[in-house]
Amino acid sequence: MASLLNILHSLFDQINSLVWGPPMLILILGTGFFLMVTLKLIPLRKLGYGFNLMWQGRISSEKGDVTPFNALMVSLAATIGTGNIAGVATAIHIGGPGALFWMWCTALVGMATQYSEAVCAVHYRETDSLGNHVGGPMYYIKNGLGPRWLWLGTVFAMFGAIASFGIGNTVQANSVAGVLTSTFDISPIISGLVMAVIVWLVLIGGIRRIAEVSGKLVPFMAITYIIGGLVILGMNITLIPSLLKLIIVNAFTGTAATGGFAGASVWLAIRYGVARGIFSNEAGLGSTPIAHAMAQTNSPVQQGLIAMVGTFLDTIVVCSITGFVIILSGLWTGPEKGVALSSLAFEHTLIHGQYLVTFGLILFAFTTILGWSVYGEKCVQYLFGNRSIPIFRWLWVLAVPIGAIMKFELIWLIADTLNAMMAIPNLIALLLLSPVILRLTKDYFSSHLK
Repeated sequence: MASLLNILHSLFDQINSLVWGPPMLILILGTGFFLMVTLKLIPLRKLGYGFNLMWQGRISSEKGDVTPFNALMVSLAATIGTGNIAGVATAIHIGGPGALFWMWCTALVGMATQYSEAVCAVHYRETDSLGNHVGGPMYYIKNGLGPRWLWLGTVFAMFGAIASFGIGNTVQANSVAGVLTSTFDISPIISGLVMAVIVWLVLIGGIRRIAEVSGKLVPFMAITYIIGGLVILGMNITLIPSLLKLIIVNAFTGTAATGGFAGASVWLAIRYGVARGIFSNEAGLGSTPIAHAMAQTNSPVQQGLIAMVGTFLDTIVVCSITGFVIILSGLWTGPEKGVALSSLAFEHTLIHGQYLVTFGLILFAFTTILGWSVYGEKCVQYLFGNRSIPIFRWLWVLAVPIGAIMKFELIWLIADTLNAMMAIPNLIALLLLSPVILRLTKDYFSSHLK
């Protein structure tokens, strides 16, 4: 068994180095930058307007399955997860403080990508035989690019279905099991089984129950975590200027070896900053538009503006809180990494701060498992039809305890690799559909904001 895991680790390490090489980073950042320029910085200029639409979207009577607000909450449930705690810690542990800067850059251009994904998802969505609204990359590839590109939609759905068990399930379960073991000495199998039961109780209620649970848990957990982080920053407010300088300087010069930190080149900062940024906010992966396609709205642009708010909240706000606390603690130069590093950093700077990380991670990861169950289910439904849904849900629940006891490094490696495989067909589609995105955007703003 150990030799098999070593072989898998070596295999995925090689694949990961290939798919997260310079071409992928250029494709992700380049697509976001191209869309941002094409849209004339609308995702940045209309951020306040997006927040306003998000708040108004708590109530809607238009066609769809969930309110625009709850569609965002489902997407945030899936995106605000271990990437915001363990992912940020891993990026800084390997890439140095400069990695946080590249996470910000990924998020800023990712707002344009996220906006475009949601616009296409709503514009090209369908209604299935069960009466539910379905959409996402496979549908905007099929309906937007035509029959010649059907294969690309199928490729995305295949990668999405497989990737959901990594980024959205086993990685989350593994992180929760790890933090419960280190904090409360709870056996991973026990925490995995308990999580599986709770997940099943929510899943049997379908998308509407998932949306309702997400609509309540996501705001609570995010606000609690942010307040805790702001308290720490307030206690160290005089250090903030030097903290920001360290992040920016290291982003362009690399980080020298210090303490137990082996040092990091600019390339490592960029690679892990971008990779963990994408893992965190999922802009470009094509996952979040699956949730936004279910929104009760007749306006693709309005849902796009709401969607881009999610990227801002996820990375610019929540990930920054984690990164600032880790760097302020100085513990990033030590041997700890992942959840352990985040937990120690919060404990070091705030009395009982480790419990904020523990319970934050539990809620973050739990809602991510729920949110990604929607993504995986819709991909499987696209490939195999409605009859596959019950089978998928059983497999989804069974994967939770398995993920809880798997090898940590291998899970992250597989999840990272599958992230890139999902992104490729989605980014190709967004580039080809960019004229449609621009036309819909112009039409909306010419009629709504004269």
